[in-house]
Amino acid sequence: MTEAEQGRIVRAEYTDSTIAVYQAYPQEIAEPALRARTFVAPFKRERMTWIKPSFLWMMYRSGWARKPNQERILRIDMDRAGFEWALAHAALSHFQPGVHEDRAQWRAEVAECPVRVQWDPDRSIHLEPQPWRAIQVGLSGEAVDRYVDDWIVDMADVTDLAWSVHAAVLDGRIDEALRRLPTERSYPLPERLRRRLGADG
Repeated sequence: MTEAEQGRIVRAEYTDSTIAVYQAYPQEIAEPALRARTFVAPFKRERMTWIKPSFLWMMYRSGWARKPNQERILRIDMDRAGFEWALAHAALSHFQPGVHEDRAQWRAEVAECPVRVQWDPDRSIHLEPQPWRAIQVGLSGEAVDRYVDDWIVDMADVTDLAWSVHAAVLDGRIDEALRRLPTERSYPLPERLRRRLGADG
């Protein structure tokens, strides 16, 4: 494992213009969203919505799409400029020395920013915690409106993919399970965002 793999680096499947993030929802939210190719009622814009670039972290969070109200896994291809806007307007969920001058600065950012970022241990194919961290991005207020109205380029249901990867893991077909995973790689964060988020270079 390289030194970089042990730190906080955004890993995602992305193109020149879009980045893939994942969300899990119940059927009654997922179906209308898939038809509209964006989120519509009964999705609630007033609630913070969390997007996750790590497919395996989404699998951990949703229990391979088996947990209640997380039975449908959606892949959202969102505009990279929008993703970076969100990160530029984000506050870390926890105080971090070296990023914040003091706790007062951190609390002020939390109060002002419409986006939250937290770094949690990424997960292996067996959903075990890894030494490196995966980013979770929570959108609220203006950020949710921008996400729903402007940033979503495409949306797809990848629940069957989640189930097929899990079935391969349960059968011990680990190489096959790994081949089925989205190809995630280090995302080129601008230096100003790397510093803001306490990410590693």
